[in-house]
Amino acid sequence: MVVIGGGFAGASFARAVKREDPGIAVALVEPRTHYTACPLSNAVIAGMRDMSAQHFGYAGIEADGIVHVPQKAVRVEADQRRVVLADEVRLSYDRLIVAPGIDLRFDAIPGYDAAAVEQMPHAWKAGEQTLLLRRQLEAMADGGLVVISAPANPFRCPPGPYERASLIAHYLQAHKPRSKILILDAKDAFSKQRLFEAGWAALYPGMIEWVGLSFGGGVTGVDPATRTVRTEFGEHRAAVANVIPPQRAGAIADIAGVADRTGWCPIDPVSFESRLVPNVHVIGDAAIGGAMPKSAFTANAQAKACASAVVALLHGRNPGEPKLINTCYSLLAPDYGISIAGVYSPRDGLLAEVEGAGGTSPLDATGAERAEEATFGAAWFDTITTEAFG
Repeated sequence: MVVIGGGFAGASFARAVKREDPGIAVALVEPRTHYTACPLSNAVIAGMRDMSAQHFGYAGIEADGIVHVPQKAVRVEADQRRVVLADEVRLSYDRLIVAPGIDLRFDAIPGYDAAAVEQMPHAWKAGEQTLLLRRQLEAMADGGLVVISAPANPFRCPPGPYERASLIAHYLQAHKPRSKILILDAKDAFSKQRLFEAGWAALYPGMIEWVGLSFGGGVTGVDPATRTVRTEFGEHRAAVANVIPPQRAGAIADIAGVADRTGWCPIDPVSFESRLVPNVHVIGDAAIGGAMPKSAFTANAQAKACASAVVALLHGRNPGEPKLINTCYSLLAPDYGISIAGVYSPRDGLLAEVEGAGGTSPLDATGAERAEEATFGAAWFDTITTEAFG
Protein backbone atom coordinates (compact mmCIF):
# COMPACT_ATOMS: atom_id res chain seq x y z
CA MET A 1 0.00 0.00 0.00
CA VAL A 2 1.06 3.56 -0.69
CA VAL A 3 -0.88 6.27 1.15
CA ILE A 4 -0.59 9.89 0.01
CA GLY A 5 -1.41 12.33 2.80
CA GLY A 6 -0.74 12.16 6.53
CA GLY A 7 -3.84 13.85 7.93
CA PHE A 8 -6.73 12.20 9.74
CA ALA A 9 -7.75 10.12 6.71
CA GLY A 10 -4.31 8.94 5.59
CA ALA A 11 -2.90 8.32 9.07
CA SER A 12 -6.05 6.50 10.22
CA PHE A 13 -6.02 4.32 7.10
CA ALA A 14 -2.34 3.39 7.46
CA ARG A 15 -2.81 2.23 11.06
CA ALA A 16 -6.15 0.52 10.39
CA VAL A 17 -4.90 -1.52 7.43
CA LYS A 18 -1.82 -2.58 9.39
CA ARG A 19 -4.06 -3.77 12.23
CA GLU A 20 -6.28 -5.71 9.81
CA ASP A 21 -3.33 -7.41 8.08
CA PRO A 22 0.13 -6.86 9.63
CA GLY A 23 1.71 -8.56 6.60
CA ILE A 24 0.82 -5.67 4.28
CA ALA A 25 3.68 -3.26 3.63
CA VAL A 26 2.47 0.34 4.06
CA ALA A 27 4.25 3.54 3.04
CA LEU A 28 2.81 6.88 4.17
CA VAL A 29 3.93 9.67 1.81
CA GLU A 30 3.80 12.92 3.76
CA PRO A 31 6.43 15.69 3.48
CA ARG A 32 5.64 17.25 6.86
CA THR A 33 7.32 16.05 10.05
CA HIS A 34 4.15 16.73 12.04
CA TYR A 35 0.47 17.28 11.39
CA THR A 36 -1.40 20.37 12.62
CA ALA A 37 -4.99 19.47 13.43
CA CYS A 38 -7.88 21.73 12.43
CA PRO A 39 -10.43 20.52 15.03
CA LEU A 40 -10.21 22.80 18.11
CA SER A 41 -8.05 25.30 16.18
CA ASN A 42 -10.83 27.87 16.54
CA ALA A 43 -10.08 27.76 20.26
CA VAL A 44 -6.48 28.73 19.40
CA ILE A 45 -7.77 31.75 17.46
CA ALA A 46 -9.82 32.78 20.50
CA GLY A 47 -6.84 32.48 22.87
CA MET A 48 -8.32 29.50 24.72
CA ARG A 49 -5.78 26.92 23.57
CA ASP A 50 -2.09 26.80 22.72
CA MET A 51 -1.05 25.94 19.17
CA SER A 52 1.31 23.23 20.39
CA ALA A 53 -1.74 21.19 21.44
CA GLN A 54 -2.64 20.90 17.74
CA HIS A 55 0.65 19.29 16.66
CA PHE A 56 1.00 15.53 16.16
CA GLY A 57 4.05 13.63 14.96
CA TYR A 58 4.41 10.35 13.09
CA ALA A 59 6.47 8.35 15.61
CA GLY A 60 3.43 6.31 16.65
CA ILE A 61 2.75 5.43 13.03
CA GLU A 62 6.35 4.40 12.45
CA ALA A 63 6.23 2.26 15.61
CA ASP A 64 3.42 0.27 13.93
CA GLY A 65 5.80 -0.74 11.15
CA ILE A 66 4.53 1.85 8.69
CA VAL A 67 7.21 3.62 6.64
CA HIS A 68 6.89 7.40 6.78
CA VAL A 69 8.27 8.79 3.52
CA PRO A 70 9.00 12.52 4.12
CA GLN A 71 8.62 13.47 0.48
CA LYS A 72 6.02 15.12 -1.70
CA ALA A 73 4.19 12.97 -4.25
CA VAL A 74 4.37 14.78 -7.60
CA ARG A 75 2.97 12.24 -10.04
CA VAL A 76 0.97 9.03 -10.21
CA GLU A 77 1.74 6.58 -13.01
CA ALA A 78 -1.48 4.62 -12.66
CA ASP A 79 -0.83 2.34 -15.62
CA GLN A 80 2.43 1.25 -13.94
CA ARG A 81 0.96 1.41 -10.42
CA ARG A 82 3.67 3.78 -9.24
CA VAL A 83 3.87 7.02 -7.27
CA VAL A 84 6.66 9.40 -8.26
CA LEU A 85 8.20 11.47 -5.46
CA ALA A 86 9.81 14.91 -5.65
CA ASP A 87 13.27 13.31 -5.73
CA GLU A 88 12.15 11.10 -8.68
CA VAL A 89 12.08 7.93 -6.55
CA ARG A 90 9.20 5.69 -7.63
CA LEU A 91 7.10 3.71 -5.17
CA SER A 92 5.20 0.71 -6.56
CA TYR A 93 1.82 -0.21 -5.13
CA ASP A 94 -0.89 -2.83 -5.32
CA ARG A 95 -3.42 -0.29 -4.07
CA LEU A 96 -2.96 3.48 -3.76
CA ILE A 97 -4.82 5.52 -1.15
CA VAL A 98 -5.17 9.23 -1.95
CA ALA A 99 -5.97 11.34 1.11
CA PRO A 100 -4.76 14.85 0.27
CA GLY A 101 -7.38 16.90 2.12
CA ILE A 102 -8.31 20.22 0.53
CA ASP A 103 -6.76 23.02 -1.47
CA LEU A 104 -8.18 26.54 -1.44
CA ARG A 105 -9.57 27.95 -4.67
CA PHE A 106 -7.84 31.27 -5.15
CA ASP A 107 -9.66 31.71 -8.48
CA ALA A 108 -13.09 31.89 -6.85
CA ILE A 109 -13.24 35.36 -5.24
CA PRO A 110 -11.92 38.34 -7.25
CA GLY A 111 -9.04 39.94 -5.36
CA TYR A 112 -8.46 36.97 -3.06
CA ASP A 113 -5.27 35.25 -4.15
CA ALA A 114 -2.36 33.51 -2.45
CA ALA A 115 -0.84 36.87 -1.47
CA ALA A 116 -4.10 38.22 0.00
CA VAL A 117 -4.03 35.68 2.82
CA GLU A 118 -1.41 37.77 4.63
CA GLN A 119 -3.93 40.59 5.03
CA MET A 120 -7.15 38.54 5.06
CA PRO A 121 -6.29 35.14 6.53
CA HIS A 122 -8.41 32.11 5.74
CA ALA A 123 -7.07 30.03 8.68
CA TRP A 124 -8.77 27.02 7.06
CA LYS A 125 -5.55 25.02 7.08
CA ALA A 126 -4.34 25.07 10.66
CA GLY A 127 -0.88 26.52 11.29
CA GLU A 128 0.59 29.94 10.70
CA GLN A 129 -2.70 31.24 9.31
CA THR A 130 -4.40 30.30 12.59
CA LEU A 131 -1.86 32.34 14.54
CA LEU A 132 -2.06 35.27 12.10
CA LEU A 133 -5.82 35.55 12.60
CA ARG A 134 -5.31 35.41 16.36
CA ARG A 135 -2.69 38.19 16.22
CA GLN A 136 -4.97 40.38 14.11
CA LEU A 137 -7.77 40.01 16.65
CA GLU A 138 -5.39 40.87 19.48
CA ALA A 139 -4.18 43.98 17.64
CA MET A 140 -7.67 45.19 16.70
CA ALA A 141 -9.04 48.21 18.55
CA ASP A 142 -12.19 47.82 20.64
CA GLY A 143 -15.21 48.63 18.48
CA GLY A 144 -13.75 47.06 15.34
CA LEU A 145 -15.70 44.97 12.84
CA VAL A 146 -14.72 41.34 12.24
CA VAL A 147 -16.00 40.02 8.90
CA ILE A 148 -16.13 36.26 8.28
CA SER A 149 -16.86 35.09 4.74
CA ALA A 150 -18.29 31.54 4.61
CA PRO A 151 -18.32 29.56 1.33
CA ALA A 152 -21.04 27.55 -0.37
CA ASN A 153 -21.18 23.79 0.14
CA PRO A 154 -19.29 21.53 -0.09
CA PHE A 155 -16.33 22.58 2.03
CA ARG A 156 -14.28 21.30 4.95
CA CYS A 157 -16.08 21.34 8.32
CA PRO A 158 -19.52 22.82 7.57
CA PRO A 159 -20.11 24.15 11.14
CA GLY A 160 -16.58 25.57 11.37
CA PRO A 161 -17.21 29.21 10.37
CA TYR A 162 -20.02 29.52 12.92
CA GLU A 163 -18.01 27.94 15.73
CA ARG A 164 -15.25 30.39 14.82
CA ALA A 165 -17.63 33.34 15.03
CA SER A 166 -18.81 32.08 18.43
CA LEU A 167 -15.34 31.73 19.93
CA ILE A 168 -14.15 35.05 18.48
CA ALA A 169 -17.23 36.58 20.14
CA HIS A 170 -16.16 34.95 23.42
CA TYR A 171 -12.75 36.63 23.10
CA LEU A 172 -14.21 39.99 22.10
CA GLN A 173 -16.78 39.96 24.89
CA ALA A 174 -13.97 39.67 27.43
CA HIS A 175 -11.45 42.03 25.82
CA LYS A 176 -13.15 44.25 23.20
CA PRO A 177 -16.85 44.28 24.06
CA ARG A 178 -17.86 47.09 21.68
CA SER A 179 -16.76 45.06 18.65
CA LYS A 180 -19.08 43.27 16.22
CA ILE A 181 -18.93 40.18 14.02
CA LEU A 182 -20.53 40.02 10.57
CA ILE A 183 -20.85 36.63 8.84
CA LEU A 184 -21.34 36.93 5.07
CA ASP A 185 -22.56 33.57 3.82
CA ALA A 186 -22.73 32.14 0.29
CA LYS A 187 -25.71 29.98 1.29
CA ASP A 188 -29.10 30.46 2.94
CA ALA A 189 -28.76 27.86 5.69
CA PHE A 190 -25.93 26.24 7.62
CA SER A 191 -25.22 23.25 9.85
CA LYS A 192 -26.73 23.40 13.36
CA GLN A 193 -28.15 26.84 12.54
CA ARG A 194 -30.94 26.93 15.13
CA LEU A 195 -28.53 25.78 17.84
CA PHE A 196 -25.93 28.37 16.91
CA GLU A 197 -28.43 31.22 16.68
CA ALA A 198 -29.98 30.30 20.03
CA GLY A 199 -26.52 30.20 21.58
CA TRP A 200 -25.56 33.57 20.10
CA ALA A 201 -28.73 35.15 21.48
CA ALA A 202 -28.01 33.75 24.95
CA LEU A 203 -24.25 34.28 25.10
CA TYR A 204 -23.48 37.21 22.79
CA PRO A 205 -26.65 39.28 22.28
CA GLY A 206 -26.27 41.85 19.53
CA MET A 207 -22.64 40.93 18.76
CA ILE A 208 -23.00 38.47 15.84
CA GLU A 209 -24.93 39.19 12.63
CA TRP A 210 -25.40 36.48 9.99
CA VAL A 211 -26.35 37.45 6.42
CA GLY A 212 -27.42 34.64 4.11
CA LEU A 213 -27.05 34.53 0.34
CA SER A 214 -30.55 35.82 -0.46
CA PHE A 215 -30.00 38.91 1.68
CA GLY A 216 -26.60 39.85 0.25
CA GLY A 217 -24.24 37.43 1.96
CA GLY A 218 -22.48 36.28 -1.21
CA VAL A 219 -19.02 37.85 -1.47
CA THR A 220 -18.28 39.18 -4.96
CA GLY A 221 -14.77 40.53 -4.35
CA VAL A 222 -12.26 41.76 -1.79
CA ASP A 223 -9.59 44.45 -1.48
CA PRO A 224 -6.85 43.11 0.80
CA ALA A 225 -5.08 46.49 1.08
CA THR A 226 -8.09 48.07 2.79
CA ARG A 227 -9.62 44.83 4.17
CA THR A 228 -12.80 45.60 2.28
CA VAL A 229 -15.28 42.83 1.48
CA ARG A 230 -17.77 43.47 -1.35
CA THR A 231 -21.18 41.94 -1.96
CA GLU A 232 -23.93 42.76 -4.48
CA PHE A 233 -25.56 44.83 -1.75
CA GLY A 234 -22.56 46.96 -0.70
CA GLU A 235 -19.10 47.04 0.86
CA HIS A 236 -17.88 46.24 4.37
CA ARG A 237 -14.62 47.70 5.67
CA ALA A 238 -13.28 45.27 8.27
CA ALA A 239 -10.76 45.67 11.04
CA VAL A 240 -10.20 41.92 10.70
CA ALA A 241 -11.36 39.97 7.63
CA ASN A 242 -11.41 36.17 7.72
CA VAL A 243 -12.11 35.04 4.16
CA ILE A 244 -12.81 31.31 3.83
CA PRO A 245 -12.80 30.63 0.08
CA PRO A 246 -14.36 27.71 -1.82
CA GLN A 247 -12.27 24.56 -1.84
CA ARG A 248 -11.40 21.51 -3.89
CA ALA A 249 -9.48 18.26 -3.41
CA GLY A 250 -5.75 18.59 -2.77
CA ALA A 251 -3.64 19.07 -5.92
CA ILE A 252 -2.34 15.50 -6.17
CA ALA A 253 -5.93 14.30 -6.74
CA ASP A 254 -6.09 16.27 -9.97
CA ILE A 255 -2.60 15.16 -10.96
CA ALA A 256 -3.55 11.52 -10.31
CA GLY A 257 -6.68 11.89 -12.45
CA VAL A 258 -9.12 11.02 -9.65
CA ALA A 259 -10.79 14.48 -9.44
CA ASP A 260 -13.65 15.34 -11.79
CA ARG A 261 -14.83 18.74 -13.06
CA THR A 262 -16.25 19.64 -9.64
CA GLY A 263 -12.73 19.53 -8.20
CA TRP A 264 -13.69 16.60 -5.93
CA CYS A 265 -13.22 12.84 -6.35
CA PRO A 266 -16.06 10.46 -7.25
CA ILE A 267 -15.79 7.12 -5.44
CA ASP A 268 -17.51 3.79 -5.05
CA PRO A 269 -19.25 4.12 -1.64
CA VAL A 270 -18.45 0.53 -0.61
CA SER A 271 -14.71 0.32 -1.37
CA PHE A 272 -13.88 4.04 -1.82
CA GLU A 273 -12.19 3.08 -5.09
CA SER A 274 -12.00 5.95 -7.56
CA ARG A 275 -14.62 5.87 -10.29
CA LEU A 276 -12.02 7.34 -12.66
CA VAL A 277 -8.79 5.37 -11.99
CA PRO A 278 -8.67 1.67 -11.01
CA ASN A 279 -6.72 0.46 -7.95
CA VAL A 280 -6.77 3.97 -6.48
CA HIS A 281 -8.96 4.78 -3.47
CA VAL A 282 -9.86 8.26 -2.21
CA ILE A 283 -10.85 9.02 1.39
CA GLY A 284 -11.43 12.05 3.58
CA ASP A 285 -12.16 15.62 2.52
CA ALA A 286 -11.13 15.02 -1.10
CA ALA A 287 -13.81 12.38 -1.74
CA ILE A 288 -17.37 13.02 -2.91
CA GLY A 289 -19.03 11.57 0.15
CA GLY A 290 -22.65 12.12 -0.79
CA ALA A 291 -24.54 13.16 2.33
CA MET A 292 -21.46 12.65 4.54
CA PRO A 293 -19.90 16.00 5.51
CA LYS A 294 -16.20 16.71 5.20
CA SER A 295 -14.87 16.38 8.75
CA ALA A 296 -12.13 14.73 10.78
CA PHE A 297 -14.64 12.20 12.14
CA THR A 298 -15.74 11.38 8.57
CA ALA A 299 -12.12 11.02 7.44
CA ASN A 300 -11.39 8.59 10.27
CA ALA A 301 -14.57 6.57 9.63
CA GLN A 302 -13.94 6.36 5.88
CA ALA A 303 -10.33 5.36 6.50
CA LYS A 304 -11.32 2.37 8.63
CA ALA A 305 -14.04 1.27 6.19
CA CYS A 306 -11.66 1.62 3.26
CA ALA A 307 -8.96 -0.38 5.08
CA SER A 308 -11.39 -3.29 5.55
CA ALA A 309 -12.46 -3.08 1.91
CA VAL A 310 -8.91 -3.01 0.55
CA VAL A 311 -7.82 -5.98 2.66
CA ALA A 312 -10.82 -7.92 1.36
CA LEU A 313 -9.98 -7.02 -2.24
CA LEU A 314 -6.33 -8.01 -1.82
CA HIS A 315 -7.46 -11.42 -0.57
CA GLY A 316 -9.96 -11.89 -3.40
CA ARG A 317 -13.09 -11.22 -1.32
CA ASN A 318 -15.94 -8.79 -1.92
CA PRO A 319 -15.94 -5.92 0.58
CA GLY A 320 -18.81 -5.76 3.02
CA GLU A 321 -21.20 -2.82 2.82
CA PRO A 322 -20.12 -0.24 5.41
CA LYS A 323 -22.21 1.76 7.86
CA LEU A 324 -20.41 4.97 8.69
CA ILE A 325 -20.94 7.40 11.57
CA ASN A 326 -20.10 11.08 11.77
CA THR A 327 -20.38 13.19 14.90
CA CYS A 328 -19.39 16.84 15.00
CA TYR A 329 -18.97 18.86 18.19
CA SER A 330 -18.88 22.66 18.13
CA LEU A 331 -17.95 25.06 20.92
CA LEU A 332 -19.78 28.34 21.41
CA ALA A 333 -17.92 29.06 24.65
CA PRO A 334 -15.49 27.06 26.81
CA ASP A 335 -18.40 25.42 28.67
CA TYR A 336 -21.02 25.48 25.91
CA GLY A 337 -20.98 22.68 23.32
CA ILE A 338 -23.43 21.46 20.69
CA SER A 339 -23.30 18.47 18.37
CA ILE A 340 -24.78 16.82 15.31
CA ALA A 341 -24.57 13.12 14.41
CA GLY A 342 -25.44 11.06 11.37
CA VAL A 343 -25.25 7.47 10.11
CA TYR A 344 -24.54 6.78 6.44
CA SER A 345 -24.63 3.79 4.13
CA PRO A 346 -24.28 3.21 0.36
CA ARG A 347 -27.39 3.92 -1.70
CA ASP A 348 -27.71 4.66 -5.42
CA GLY A 349 -23.94 4.93 -5.82
CA LEU A 350 -23.44 7.47 -3.01
CA LEU A 351 -23.23 7.57 0.76
CA ALA A 352 -26.74 8.41 1.93
CA GLU A 353 -27.94 9.32 5.40
CA VAL A 354 -29.84 6.62 7.27
CA GLU A 355 -33.15 8.24 8.20
CA GLY A 356 -33.85 8.52 11.91
CA ALA A 357 -30.38 7.37 12.94
CA GLY A 358 -28.84 10.78 13.68
CA GLY A 359 -29.80 14.06 15.26
CA THR A 360 -28.61 17.21 16.98
CA SER A 361 -28.32 18.48 20.52
CA PRO A 362 -31.71 19.48 21.98
CA LEU A 363 -32.56 23.13 21.50
CA ASP A 364 -33.72 23.42 25.12
CA ALA A 365 -30.69 21.74 26.76
CA THR A 366 -29.64 22.94 30.19
CA GLY A 367 -26.39 24.71 30.94
CA ALA A 368 -25.06 21.52 32.52
CA GLU A 369 -25.87 19.59 29.34
CA ARG A 370 -24.10 22.18 27.18
CA ALA A 371 -21.05 21.95 29.46
CA GLU A 372 -21.13 18.16 29.20
CA GLU A 373 -21.16 18.38 25.38
CA ALA A 374 -18.09 20.63 25.53
CA THR A 375 -16.36 17.95 27.62
CA PHE A 376 -17.43 15.26 25.15
CA GLY A 377 -15.92 17.30 22.31
CA ALA A 378 -12.55 17.53 24.05
CA ALA A 379 -12.61 13.79 24.80
CA TRP A 380 -13.47 13.02 21.17
CA PHE A 381 -10.46 15.03 20.02
CA ASP A 382 -8.13 13.11 22.35
CA THR A 383 -9.56 9.81 21.15
CA ILE A 384 -9.36 10.49 17.43
CA THR A 385 -5.86 11.98 17.51
CA THR A 386 -4.62 9.01 19.54
CA GLU A 387 -6.24 6.61 17.08
CA ALA A 388 -4.75 8.38 14.07
CA PHE A 389 -1.29 9.36 15.34
CA GLY A 390 -0.68 7.35 18.52
